[in-house]
Amino acid sequence: MAIQPIRLFGDPVLRTPAEPVTTFDKELRKLVRDLVDTMQDAPGAGLAAPQIGVGLRVFTYDVEGVVGHLINPTLDLSDEQQDGDEGCLSFPGLAFPCKRAMHAVAKGFNEHGDPVIVEGSELLARCVQHETDHLDGVLFIDKLDPGQRKLAMRAIREADWAGDPVRVKESPHNTYGRAL
Repeated sequence: MAIQPIRLFGDPVLRTPAEPVTTFDKELRKLVRDLVDTMQDAPGAGLAAPQIGVGLRVFTYDVEGVVGHLINPTLDLSDEQQDGDEGCLSFPGLAFPCKRAMHAVAKGFNEHGDPVIVEGSELLARCVQHETDHLDGVLFIDKLDPGQRKLAMRAIREADWAGDPVRVKESPHNTYGRAL
């Protein structure tokens, strides 16, 4: 079990687009295990590699008892929308109403490089959209309407974790958070 510290809002890695994975090796499988362990310990419904300081296009999810991961995801989204509260492990204790597509089909690869399709509605669709956004350097607060975003920024400033020094930890992976 390798639980990693989760990067909080304000850490530049959360705004940096992640690099595609090009090598499906033992190191990548360790990253996936670290992500799952960290996500489940938090606990959360999903966790993207940048949230633990690794700039690779990898995320894990744990929705309704189904645990999985996706590498180098692409999304096909429905036109139908859903409203609902959304939170993020990089914004501990905060959640705000956020519109997302009701249905998502996420295509990518597993830790061995085999093609994978994750298809779902409601919470699973919200999760894969949220985590894929992380891989693009986009945060859920960027998706809020202006009024909710203003409330979110106030709540962030008032949060007990606000102003904490940015946590920087060197990647344990020899790629130093970058794809080769």
